Amino acid sequence: MSSATALKSSTTINRPSATSVGTIVWLGSEVMFFAALFAMYFSLRSNSPAIWAADTPHLNVPFALTNTIILVLSSFTAQFGVFAAERLQPRATGKSPVKWGMVEWFLLSFALGAMFVSGQVWEYATLVHEGVSLSSNSYGSAFYITTGFHALHVTGGLIAFLLVIGKTFAAKKFGHYEATSAIVVSYYWHFVDVVWIGLFLIIYVLK
Repeated sequence: MSSATALKSSTTINRPSATSVGTIVWLGSEVMFFAALFAMYFSLRSNSPAIWAADTPHLNVPFALTNTIILVLSSFTAQFGVFAAERLQPRATGKSPVKWGMVEWFLLSFALGAMFVSGQVWEYATLVHEGVSLSSNSYGSAFYITTGFHALHVTGGLIAFLLVIGKTFAAKKFGHYEATSAIVVSYYWHFVDVVWIGLFLIIYVLK
């Protein structure tokens, strides 16, 4: 192989995926969106400290912490799925989790993410029953808008998991294109996990 051919081959291999770059750029815009939500929350809290003092005791912090741990664990399982995709291993080669493929790890991530969303819905129902609703006051508005938009993003991630799994079963051969799709979904999933950690600290810890 000539040096020119080798250089061309190396350049092709190292070229970043357009899908990955596009996803990173899009996530940058999502960072700005959530930054605006954080700013809104802090602004409303600074203007209504008495309302925050009255309504934050309704929060079930131990439950929220458990739900947070579930979501964080899903980020680890999603990354294990990425490792399997990078090995071009779409499905399990044995019953042990060590031999799981991308599909099994992503299904587990989906289940954990669905548990998180279900937990959010249960928390919403409990708070509404206790008088904290979207229209009750500025605290209710801030709480439901920030956590609600995040829940919608998590739901979008769950749909993305299913799409990647479906594409894997539909593909005749699991290749770099399918692996890249899995990696891109993991970028998004890690992003929503990090955003939730920030929301948890602000809403439940620094209440």
